[in-house]
Amino acid sequence: MQNYALAIVLAPLMGAIIAGLFKVSRTIAHSVTIGAVAMSFLLSVYVFIEIIFWGHEPFNETLYTWLVAGNIRFEIGFMIDSLTTLMMVVVTFVSLMVHIYTIGYMQDDPGYQRFFSYISLFTFAMLMLVMSNNFLQLFFGWEAVGLVSYLLIGFWFNKDTAIYANLKAFLVNRVGDFGFVLGIAAVLMTFNSLNYVEVFNLAQSGEYEKTISLFSGTEWSIMTVICILLFIGAMGKSAQFPLHVWLPDSMEGPTPISALIHAATMVTAGIFMVARMSPLFELSETALSFVLVIGAITAFFMGLLGIVQNDIKRVVAYSTLSQLGYMTVALGASAYAAGIFHLMTHAFFKALLFLGAGSVIIAMHHEQDMRKMGGLKKYMPITYWTVLIGSLALIGFPGFAGFFSKDAIIEAAHHAYDIRGGWEAGFAYYAVLLGVFVTALYTFRMFFLTFHGKERMDEHTRKHLHETPWVITGPLIALAIPSIIIGILTIGPLLFGHYFDGAIFVTDKHKPFDPEHYHGVINFIWHGLFQWPLALAGAGVLTAYVLYIQRPEWPAMIAKRTDLAYRILVDKYGFDRFNDWFFAGGTRKIGTGLWQIGDVKLIDGLLVNGSANTVAWFSGVIRNVQTGLLYHYAFAMIIGLTVLLGVFVL
Repeated sequence: MQNYALAIVLAPLMGAIIAGLFKVSRTIAHSVTIGAVAMSFLLSVYVFIEIIFWGHEPFNETLYTWLVAGNIRFEIGFMIDSLTTLMMVVVTFVSLMVHIYTIGYMQDDPGYQRFFSYISLFTFAMLMLVMSNNFLQLFFGWEAVGLVSYLLIGFWFNKDTAIYANLKAFLVNRVGDFGFVLGIAAVLMTFNSLNYVEVFNLAQSGEYEKTISLFSGTEWSIMTVICILLFIGAMGKSAQFPLHVWLPDSMEGPTPISALIHAATMVTAGIFMVARMSPLFELSETALSFVLVIGAITAFFMGLLGIVQNDIKRVVAYSTLSQLGYMTVALGASAYAAGIFHLMTHAFFKALLFLGAGSVIIAMHHEQDMRKMGGLKKYMPITYWTVLIGSLALIGFPGFAGFFSKDAIIEAAHHAYDIRGGWEAGFAYYAVLLGVFVTALYTFRMFFLTFHGKERMDEHTRKHLHETPWVITGPLIALAIPSIIIGILTIGPLLFGHYFDGAIFVTDKHKPFDPEHYHGVINFIWHGLFQWPLALAGAGVLTAYVLYIQRPEWPAMIAKRTDLAYRILVDKYGFDRFNDWFFAGGTRKIGTGLWQIGDVKLIDGLLVNGSANTVAWFSGVIRNVQTGLLYHYAFAMIIGLTVLLGVFVL
């Protein structure tokens, strides 16, 4: 198992090194990186079969000790259990599809080899994160995906908007990562170890129910502090309110990386981390409530922003924000399995939607405004049907992947509301329930504006419209298949079976799903047909159809009559404006002030130049005394002798 683990992790790294550091042709660059990721995928499937179907024991070993400080060991090692294997298969499969898709999407880009190097390095970083067995390696993978995302979002570095976007992503994630590293430090301080198993066993022993004084006169549970700090890291990586602002702007990067970042890698890292830390989060009701509220705000309010977006990629980006909120609600409701289940299904259909949007953008000669599209169904049939599959999966159409995972999250939120009570659980339940209508509305608004209705593109674009090549449509078809069937195949073992036994811990009082209530896929679908989510999803699709197909003049009228609400949504609740004014603008003003006053006036003006000016002035005065005339010197001597004589007499 150790050799397999090393091969899975190191293959993408080797591909990245070859494509990035050596002068190789385009063919070699994409061949070696695709081959490396394909090998990782096949080996991940083999390891998955070994552990899940053949019953092999989970692998948890240290491979290398990096540092020993007293009795604390900083190690590199792997933990491969049911949770890890699921993530490995999802990450490598989606990454493989993105690699293949990139051949077509980036074929005319001068940075072709560099892009393949980056996405392969991204895959390596995510695998290191999900396969780690300790907090040190987790932090390495955590920071590595952040670094590579910075490089990829700003891949077109000659665009000012791309540079702004990657700096924004980097800085916002620094805020989250500051909390994350404090959480790891708190773990080390409390448990004197960074190894997952050791920390989890000590936490569950009940010996660490102690408090810490954060402020004078206040006492906090140490487990609450640890969990909230770790979750602040997840808020940055998984773009949860209010650290969500970087994700929509990350659309400035090429479409393949939008799919990779937003489907199965960086943004899901926070969800995975909280699920992995379930033995800690289960010990803090406060932390779970905090997670629940943050997820609910993100799920509903970020979804609303998707309704007013006109850039096709940004609609899908805000959809990602909303769906990450759903996953976070599941975590806060202790339905970690449902959160990971939705992470998996979402990875397939969201990658499909991003790559489908990229296919449309290529056909439209890199036009992304949906108001300049329409009627693309007859020109792009493969893209049309695959995007329709992704859209149906996203809104939770019965039988599709998203139906099972989204309904499970809503049920878990409802269960938490019934069991725990409190406004937090109630708010979360109604937020994810109403979010179903919002999701269906913005998804099919995008779908109808793009593929149906009047053709709004210019004549030149219309004449050259055609389906994209197989390197684009092939990955779309490959992703469409699991977007349909993966929920049917996996709901039983993942939610109601024993798949996550030993990998995810839930206390008896928090368990959201009773296996005895599950009677198979058909009954689950039948039950869902008579629940609110399906009715709300149908209402959302119908509303989108009426507004954008039957009565396309109505949206402008509605926007005019609800001008204040519309402007708030277009302004994205003012977060970007506030951040630009307070954080970016404020820090720039502070920096400018320190430069003008501290550097220019105080240091340069007073200390450095001031000293020089004083010496120059004094030298000028002395120089005027040295005239070179003998009678001036004689007069000065007489004056000096007179002064000395006067002093002597006094």
